[in-house]
Parts: sequence; C-alpha cells; structure tokens
Amino acid sequence: MQASFTASESRQVKEIISVTPRSDGLASAGLDGDETLDRDGPDGAVEIKSLLVELSQHGERLDKWLTVAVGGFSRAYFQQLLEDGAVRIQGREVRKAATRVRAGERVEVELRPTEQAQAFLPESMPLDVVYEDEHLLVIHKPAGLVVHPAAGHWQGTLLNGLLAHHAGAAALPRAGIVHRLDKDTSGLMLVGKSLRAVDALVRMIAARDVHRLYLALAHGPWRGEAEVWVDRPIGRDPRNRLRMAVHAEGSTAAKPAQTRIRRLDGEGAVVLVACKLHTGRTHQIRVHMAWLGCPLLGDGLYGGRPVLGMARQALHAHRLALQHPVTGESLSFASPLPADMAEALENAGLHYNAQQLSGLGPGLPD
Repeated sequence: MQASFTASESRQVKEIISVTPRSDGLASAGLDGDETLDRDGPDGAVEIKSLLVELSQHGERLDKWLTVAVGGFSRAYFQQLLEDGAVRIQGREVRKAATRVRAGERVEVELRPTEQAQAFLPESMPLDVVYEDEHLLVIHKPAGLVVHPAAGHWQGTLLNGLLAHHAGAAALPRAGIVHRLDKDTSGLMLVGKSLRAVDALVRMIAARDVHRLYLALAHGPWRGEAEVWVDRPIGRDPRNRLRMAVHAEGSTAAKPAQTRIRRLDGEGAVVLVACKLHTGRTHQIRVHMAWLGCPLLGDGLYGGRPVLGMARQALHAHRLALQHPVTGESLSFASPLPADMAEALENAGLHYNAQQLSGLGPGLPD
C-alpha cells in the first residue's frame, strides 16, 4: 500500500516519538471511556488513544472509524498504523482496515510516526542546479536518486531535497515535480517553483510542448533504418507486475506511447541511440527499446546485461527545450554524459557528435 500525507500531517506525526511495542501491562490497563495515555519508552513517549465504539458507529470500517474518532490524521495514516500492528480491538491486534467495528468495543491505537508520514519532510542535500529563477528549476539528477517517496524509499528522495531547497516547495503539489526519471536514469529534470509555473508545465507536457531527448547505450545488432518511429501502447506486464510491456493495439490495459529513435553510432554488439519522447509513459524508452530487440545495457528488468561497466540502465536525459512557463523565453539545456556512460561509450569504440541530433526537435542542433 502506498499512502500520501499532507505537509501539516507530517509535521504533526513528527512530534510523536516512535518506540518499541508497549508492554502487556498497558494492554490490560483497563481505561474507562475515551482516554489518552502517554508512556515513557527508550526513545521518548508514545501517545495511546483508547476509545469506545458508540452504537451509532456500529458496523463502520475500522480505518474510517479511526479517522473520525481520533481526528487530525488521514485515513491513509491509520491504514499504515494498522499494517504496522499499532491497533488493537479488545486487546487483540487487528491489521485489516476493512474490519467492521462493533458497538461497545474498546479500540486502542498507538499514534506514532510511520515511514510514509515522515517521507514528506525536508532533507538537505546537494542539488546539481542547471537553471533557477523564482518560477522554474532545472536540475541534473544523478543515477541512484529516487524522485518521489514510495515503498522502500521513504527518505532521501529528490522531493525531500526540494522541500529543503526552497520554502515554497511545501505549498506545491509534489513539491513542484511535474515529471519523473527512473531511479537509475540520470539527466535533466524540470521542477516548478510556483503554482503558476507548475500548472503551466503540466499543461505544456500534456500538449507535448516540452521537448525531451535521451541518449542510451543498447545491445545490438541494430536492424533496419537508422531512424524508427515506435508507436506501440504500453501497459503493465500481466506476467510481471514490476514491468511494463508493449500491448496489442486497442488494449484497454495500455496507453498510447510514441518514441522516435535514431541510431547515432554502432551496428553490432552495442549501439548508441538518441530517443525523443512524444509521450511520457512509465519506462517508455526502456520498453520500446526492448521491443525492438535492443534492450539497454545494464537494464536487467527488460533483458539488458551489465556489460562495459554499466551496473544500471544506460539511459541519460541529455537535452531539454521549452518556453519558460511564465515569461515565454525560449530555454534549451544540455547535460553531458555521466562518467559511467561516457566510459562505456569509449570502451565500445563508439562516438557521439551533437550535430547528429539535428532535426529531432526544437532547441537541438540544426
């Protein structure tokens, strides 16, 4: 389950100190009515709410009932507490959010920080800023940095860094993040710093007015024309929910996806390609390249192998071009290949020339 939390809720739960599970003595404390009990633990205090289910509340879902009975927190927060074993009914641990409460039952809940609730907090980190003004931020994201908190990565994400980078981020949807790069993809990312800019960027991306071009190293051999237009819908792989896959035309489980791919160098075991996104589906370039029979180096999820020192997918967001969402100024940015891809390119005996990108889109060499 992935839960999201508001900034105010994150601050609220931060004040509740998480400790080890409470003693059996507290489980049978025999509190009367709706009471709150604080106890000291090795790391501080836990707030334990003890409440009675009223007749009018009989039959309600437990997570919904907790949201109303305790107040101040979201339903998602209580769902996570349930998963963590922090809720008891009549002294019995309950983990299912859909459990129906019964009139007269005593429910005890330990209010404590969850990893998700603490995810949306500022964390100071170095950001490689390419461009910044009061409305717009362009950064170079290194490989290995997760963009948005999710299961397994609740801290240390780009979102956490943005919340620390400028005060206005806390008031913006997703701290101003309007598109994402996979954890192990490097390169240029756009971030809005004002609500006006965020709204405009979302519209521009949907209208394909933000031009994004990637460089990738892939397994060969390359067959056919030097440039191909891949127009194949992408959806969740029914055989592996961690992957995406090309679906048949007309599939209701997939969305349209178009990628323009140009071979820049190499025809044999390794090829260098430029990929121009015309849509922004999850893993789009990785999926379309695998469908062509040329998975990216290091991309084990889609059939790539860790060769030439590439321990992650060899994909880099190289060029970005757009009109400023507020001023209308034409902006164009380039990010050089990171060290691991540059070394792999050299070891493969391949070469890159920016002029090879001519005609792939605005803001690129003519």
